[in-house]
Amino acid sequence: MTNLEKFKSDLEKLKKEGQILLTAMQYECYPDEFEKQVKPKLKKEYDKYIEKIKPFKEGYQNWYSESLVLLRQLLPDRVNDFIKLYEKPKTRKTIEYGNYVLEDYLQTLTVTTSFGDRKVGPEAAVSQFEQQLYILKSVEKRFESSLFDIKQLTQADIFDSEIDAAKELNKKGFTRGAGAIAGVVLEKHLGQVCENHKVKILKKNPSISDFNDKLKTAEIYETSVWRKIQHLGDIRNLCDHNKKKEPTIEEVDDLLNGVDKIIKTVY
Repeated sequence: MTNLEKFKSDLEKLKKEGQILLTAMQYECYPDEFEKQVKPKLKKEYDKYIEKIKPFKEGYQNWYSESLVLLRQLLPDRVNDFIKLYEKPKTRKTIEYGNYVLEDYLQTLTVTTSFGDRKVGPEAAVSQFEQQLYILKSVEKRFESSLFDIKQLTQADIFDSEIDAAKELNKKGFTRGAGAIAGVVLEKHLGQVCENHKVKILKKNPSISDFNDKLKTAEIYETSVWRKIQHLGDIRNLCDHNKKKEPTIEEVDDLLNGVDKIIKTVY
């Protein structure tokens, strides 16, 4: 399966899971209205149908995390919009219907007035989740659009093949060659990440370290990821430049597995 096919498959799965989550949310927030609309259609099967509805909290976090990974790869311009619908605004002073988010819903937060009247509650998050689902579904149009750049997806397939080839070389004892291939893959991928986020690199021939420092400074990823990439860069340098010490198969395994993870999680 190519990366393009995989993304399409992942999107279909997340769309279906999203619809199931929306149903759970509507049932939790509007049980009476839900019964009035759904029961006549299902009749005797309604009770069994309700029993199969899992709490929204059980599935949302995984759905959110997986959707975020997909969006970062295919629709990066909408990532911040998607996150804002989930995270509590740091500058929020009062909670209104318009700024009630998914984090509030997961905590079953209800706000009352000074007189004890209900001001806003979990039902306010239904429209927020619907917006997240619409953003996710809009990825489908990217596949159909003539503007969709498949360069990164094709490149991802090539990178996978190169990492597989490098793993075979390492198994046969060609550690330096395997490490060199992994280093090139990592360097090219970080260059693409910089391009995705419009991070400028002024150096003519930037290294892994140059890309890594710029991406950390731009807050594209956290310090823990920066440290990991620095470690991978050190092993790559051992394979390419250090002629006094021979890299071990275990060190190159660490490099290969690390690069394989980075190209699939850092966009």
